[in-house]
Amino acid sequence: MENGKVVSLEDRIPKLKQQRRKKANRRLVFLLLLFFSIIVFIVYFQSPLSHVHKIEVLGNSFYSDHELLEAAGLSKSTNIWKVKEKIVEEKLKKLPEIKAAAVKVDLPNTVSITIREYKRIAYIKKDKHYLPVNENGKILKGTGENEGIPANAPILIGFSEGNVLNEMIEELGILPDEVFNTISEIHHSPKETDTYHVTLFMNDGFEVSATIRSFSEKMAHYPSIVSQLDPAKEGVIDIEVGSYFKAYEQEGADENKDEEETEGEG
Repeated sequence: MENGKVVSLEDRIPKLKQQRRKKANRRLVFLLLLFFSIIVFIVYFQSPLSHVHKIEVLGNSFYSDHELLEAAGLSKSTNIWKVKEKIVEEKLKKLPEIKAAAVKVDLPNTVSITIREYKRIAYIKKDKHYLPVNENGKILKGTGENEGIPANAPILIGFSEGNVLNEMIEELGILPDEVFNTISEIHHSPKETDTYHVTLFMNDGFEVSATIRSFSEKMAHYPSIVSQLDPAKEGVIDIEVGSYFKAYEQEGADENKDEEETEGEG
């Protein structure tokens, strides 16, 4: 009944058929769109359009871009959808010089890699080679940079991996740059009373006798100590307990020792 009028079944059937036809058409259109979308996605996924087109690498100095990408298993033939950020980061952090790695996928086809490397604190002398030592105490082997004398960090002699080396590296990392840059060589020269004793040879010609246990604290005063000494008179600055100077030419002559006490250290 419509507006008080009786609508016959014959009049309603065409309308019902039309409504069903419209629903069927809409369903067909939806299925066709879904089908073609799947086809387009499959074609895209298998084509070079889904490959990584750009890889940005930042923060690396010890490793080349090529070495990092090889370790990460990435190239411009890698499918962008298969790049798992956390997995790539873990692969990169397995490299001995990598402290941290951050990987970010920027759709449609860019991968950004940011590297944080361990700082090289010193070099270990092994035979005729100089092997870098990272801030984590690890000695790097086979880096291809072990020929020639390094000029950008102290050379460690008589050290091996372990607690003594780790504490030495930790103390060096605390030093102010102005003091760190004056150190040429550090020899591990243990005594019966101190297995942590070291002997330093400085770029300004002085020798320093010290212990690793108070190394950074005492060496922080090195510029002040040296400023009180005659630069033409070389010798040993002993900072194991107190702080005093012994000139080379007067060592062994107890009656003529020239010992200059310094202020405020010890």
